[in-house]
Amino acid sequence: MVSTGRRKEIIRILESAAGPVKGTDLADRLGVTRQVIVQDIAVLRAAGEDIVATPRGYMLINPMQPKAITKTIVCRHHTHKEIEEELTAIVDLGGSIIDVIIEHPIYGEKRGVLMISSRQDVRDFMKSIENEGAQPLSTLTAGVHLHTIQVKKEENYEKIREELKRRGFLIEE
Repeated sequence: MVSTGRRKEIIRILESAAGPVKGTDLADRLGVTRQVIVQDIAVLRAAGEDIVATPRGYMLINPMQPKAITKTIVCRHHTHKEIEEELTAIVDLGGSIIDVIIEHPIYGEKRGVLMISSRQDVRDFMKSIENEGAQPLSTLTAGVHLHTIQVKKEENYEKIREELKRRGFLIEE
């Protein structure tokens, strides 16, 4: 398959996918290496396709989805268990965690795409941290971090803020 046709097929696969699609799965389906997929994704992004890379794979942001309310919250935590509690509280109250952001004293803003919308996504994320022996970005800032979250209703956002505040995770002005 030539590159133009392969890139169209990547878009078709991402449009029809129920969730993120791993680069290795795309490579296997299209009979190329993962590196070719990485290059194709870069070309597609440069051409204006709204593709995000998450820890679980590539996703095409669907402009046909209903508009969500996007907010930024500032949080703190110190333990692995608290990370899981924070993320679970957000998804249980109707939020999706788009990313995590820290302000590093040398490198400035650092962002990690999360795209977490369910308890299963939280479990998968926590398992990834454990399996990789990775440290969360917030360890670089003594637990202080921001999340971009999306909700369908303002009342969901308020409930999330209340719950995170109750648990001592929310940092307010």
